Amino acid sequence: MGKKITIFATQKELITTENPRIRSLYSQTVEFTMPLGRELPQLLKQRLFYKGRKFNFEVNRLRLPNKAEGEWECIRHPGGALVIPITADGKLVLVRQYRFAVQGRLLEFPAGTVEPNEDPLETVKREIAEETGYHARQWDKLGEFFLAPGYSDEIIYAFIAKDLEKLETPPVQDEDEDIETVLLTPEELEKAILQGDPVDAKSIASFFLLRSFLK
Repeated sequence: MGKKITIFATQKELITTENPRIRSLYSQTVEFTMPLGRELPQLLKQRLFYKGRKFNFEVNRLRLPNKAEGEWECIRHPGGALVIPITADGKLVLVRQYRFAVQGRLLEFPAGTVEPNEDPLETVKREIAEETGYHARQWDKLGEFFLAPGYSDEIIYAFIAKDLEKLETPPVQDEDEDIETVLLTPEELEKAILQGDPVDAKSIASFFLLRSFLK
């Protein structure tokens, strides 16, 4: 047995982020049958622990449906945008860059943080130029997904860029970025992933979307 509920409207009271794109996801009306007894946790208290340059870290105290209480740490992130550039001969343009958190250089698609009031498409247009020196005449949206919902509300917006052209004078890379451009066929990238070449999660997820998109 169960009851019909409107899930996102029910969850609205728990959505504390000011990110309008996150809030828009929870303004949708999606009905489904939820088993009895599966109420949502109640937000009791919220504390901003750290306010950073790109994201904030907060601690939330929740009361679960079984009346138990606990604290959940959460990173509030404005969202990121990623682009899969595809050359005329079908190769994918990636970058290999150093990531301090894992102390290594990872293979990734160009991506960046969405600035306040910025359309994600404008984000990837900026990032493809800065990180690879290309610009594109054709754009398609692949989709969007939460990157690490266990501890963050970050959304990734994924795009495809085609009809590429090298810029005569590419923008200067940020001083804190160490980036190398890498061109791979889809088969080569799949092999690299399966053989354990360090590839970040958002690039693997977007590559999966690409394979479905191209079928």
